[in-house]
Amino acid sequence: MTRIDPLERRIYMEICRSEEGIKARQIASNLGVPHSTVNRYLYASPFMHELCWQDSEYLWHGIIGQNRPHSGLYEFSGYYSTVGEFLRLDAAKWLEILKMGCENIGRNLNDTRGLFHSFLDARETLVQLFRDLSSFGYKGFSDWEIVFELRVRKSRGIRIYADVLLIAERHVFSLEFKMKDRIDPEEVMQCAKYCTYLDVIFGDGYEIIPVLVLTGAHDLYADETVQGTDASIQVCSGDMLYNALDAYLGFLY
Repeated sequence: MTRIDPLERRIYMEICRSEEGIKARQIASNLGVPHSTVNRYLYASPFMHELCWQDSEYLWHGIIGQNRPHSGLYEFSGYYSTVGEFLRLDAAKWLEILKMGCENIGRNLNDTRGLFHSFLDARETLVQLFRDLSSFGYKGFSDWEIVFELRVRKSRGIRIYADVLLIAERHVFSLEFKMKDRIDPEEVMQCAKYCTYLDVIFGDGYEIIPVLVLTGAHDLYADETVQGTDASIQVCSGDMLYNALDAYLGFLY
């Protein structure tokens, strides 16, 4: 699993939590480290160099905020909204918006291998998920944020991809969709690959939960170990996706 420099993470978080911007000297004071050290990170770290900016008053700002709603997240998303807004769109309108968003972020829309069908397959799975949550009496999802086709790839230093993000109050569920019925260890690894980076993007207020969703399977819910690590992720069929959320939100009990 990729490791992020702890000080790099803390500096990035100081910037992104500051709604009005923050100067390097204040970051250094807040963290108790030398000003020169902070400056070195500000101008060399991929996270700061690519996902932050400095205004004319020498204040640093993060493109993606770490408060709800996550301002700037839409800039890297094929589709971004609340779950409530998502559910009010029919499939055709939603796909139209997603296609335009994907073009804006540079997502390749080559449909020769059924890309649009996979988009609609993921949408159908999520619509059913929210029906399931409603049937269990859980109503707190309307103001969650939902992202399709996250693409943060501003340089070689940063590559963060996710099929779908569901951003609840304290959890970010990173969902990797495959139209398959069998668990592939390589796809388990792919699902977990960007979690460390997502942890930096969203900060201490959130736990990142990777889930591999196999929409060709049925009645599947399991934990799978990521090759070469002690980490594991949840793997489920689309009809069992609610279990992956319940493991953290506890709405079934």
